[in-house]
Amino acid sequence: MDADTFAALISEPGRSAVAAAVALFDDGLGALQVSETVRRQFAGLSPPVAAAAISQATLRRRGRAKFGADADVLWFTPDGLEQATSDAVAQHRATRFAALADQLERHPRVADLGCGIGGDLRALAAAGCDVTGIDRDPVTVLAARANAPAARLFCDDVEAVDLTGYDAVFIDPARRADGRRTFDVHQYAPPWSFVTQLLARMSASAAKVAPGVPHDVIPTGVETEWVSVGGSLKEAVLWAGDLRDGNNRRRATLLPTGATMTSIADADEPASAGSARRYLYEPDDAVVRAHLIGDLARTLDGVLLDRSTAYITSDVLVDSPFAQAFEISEVMPFSLKRLRAALRDADVGGVTIMKRGSAIDVEQLRRDLRLKGQQQAVVVLALIAGRHHAVIAAPASR
Repeated sequence: MDADTFAALISEPGRSAVAAAVALFDDGLGALQVSETVRRQFAGLSPPVAAAAISQATLRRRGRAKFGADADVLWFTPDGLEQATSDAVAQHRATRFAALADQLERHPRVADLGCGIGGDLRALAAAGCDVTGIDRDPVTVLAARANAPAARLFCDDVEAVDLTGYDAVFIDPARRADGRRTFDVHQYAPPWSFVTQLLARMSASAAKVAPGVPHDVIPTGVETEWVSVGGSLKEAVLWAGDLRDGNNRRRATLLPTGATMTSIADADEPASAGSARRYLYEPDDAVVRAHLIGDLARTLDGVLLDRSTAYITSDVLVDSPFAQAFEISEVMPFSLKRLRAALRDADVGGVTIMKRGSAIDVEQLRRDLRLKGQQQAVVVLALIAGRHHAVIAAPASR
């Protein structure tokens, strides 16, 4: 879509056409019916704008997962929605930038490089920052301007922007190459070298990266925070300069509670491994990616089932926001026949299957078990002392 088409889309009657298309989709109509109805009701729209209205309605409905009800009034591009920060994460992140006001004694001036459709711009402005967004794509800039009217917007190459006068910089490099999502930092745009140099030269800076960022490419002297929302790992952010929190190197943060766990060491102090005890703990993926498993195991008075995986076992039931606890009823070397027999003996008819370090197809296993009982159980596929095991358990409760 070109900028002229998008500009027409966010003006009337394009706006009304998008709202109408969303309502029709919500009523259960298919794409063809929605298209025919919108084109008939808004006959004055050009074919490109009418098509864009249908596409925008689809994006808004997808956007509800990240933005809730606000998605119905926001403007998206396909790549922009894919990379956009959810409201919960953006608001959490904006609090660090806003805290700079205490030392500056005024609203911090923040540049958002690669601002996308404006997810972080909205949160930064709402937190009291004087924020400017820069993106090189004109359609994206139009969307950001509509989504974050309190921010200043410029269409420019982020590598050429003069950052003089800004108190802090946030950069969200594009993580797509050849139309596909990339997990290689060296394929980011702008280049990874630009991102790391920015973190080194600015007095306060942060960079959003994919949660799978390899630890060995993270620059020294920064704090890396892995963030999960509702138990789902979403992203990582590198904090540098005045935005870094003390001497922390690695942090796992869980939203919406805000529970956070940190370590100042460069590497996780490894936990010992041992046989299965009464309880099994499944750590939040933010803790796993932050390499804080050893620290968590010690707070749970536990050991790892195996050094190669993140399952923790303990005789103590601890209410921790960083791990889900299960009470173990049986542990066995993995055997479909033996596992099926044990579950049938326990009158189990439904299972939640969890795994780490196992190549077993979960859905195929569920079918192969052929269970018909009345009870529910959790089956954990895990390595114990290097061998594949099945652990039968249930959610723990006091």
